[in-house]
Amino acid sequence: MSALAAVLFDMDGTLVDTEGLWWRATEEVAEGLGHRLTDADAPEVVGRAVEDTAAHLVRVSGGGDPNEVGAALTDHFFRRVEEGAPMRPGAQRLLTALAAQGVPFALVSASPRVVVDSVVGGSLAHVPFAFTLSADDTTRTKPHPDPYRAAAERLGLAPQACVAVEDSPDGAASAEAAGCGVLVVPSLLAVPASPMRVFARSLEEATPELLRSCLPAAS
Repeated sequence: MSALAAVLFDMDGTLVDTEGLWWRATEEVAEGLGHRLTDADAPEVVGRAVEDTAAHLVRVSGGGDPNEVGAALTDHFFRRVEEGAPMRPGAQRLLTALAAQGVPFALVSASPRVVVDSVVGGSLAHVPFAFTLSADDTTRTKPHPDPYRAAAERLGLAPQACVAVEDSPDGAASAEAAGCGVLVVPSLLAVPASPMRVFARSLEEATPELLRSCLPAAS
């Protein structure tokens, strides 16, 4: 079996249960624009960067400034995250197993730096990440490959030696485009199948061995 050089974890909906918080924050901002959020909006909300969701809300509501809407989204989300973002089932066990085997792991998020720092300083304060990467740290964020390429480069590794753990279509697309192996643990949105993607129902099913099986060379 191929060697697992590093694991790159998404944050929202993967390690911490924040997708619901993001949805409720978006609902609040959408209501202020006169738009009622429904399941039809989900592909433009779940797993998307703030800028993408802001542009969507401006588009469907027919009004508002994208920068102001983005700032409102960040503020509403940040306030909810500050109240607490619990870890997803199985997350702690998997992180502990990777640390015990000496496999480094990093956080690769499409959330703004202020939100990442809040979560990492709160419910993930005890987790020994090699580093954290936010939407503010690359020119383009998910679904573009830039975040995962940047994370692998920072580790001094080829993306093909890393496995990304994701819960959303955009996140999986980002990791796959970068060349990483991908373990998908869906949360609010279904993620399309792909030859590059391995699926688990939750992180409770994930082990270092399963992650190794996700490596491109192992598939």
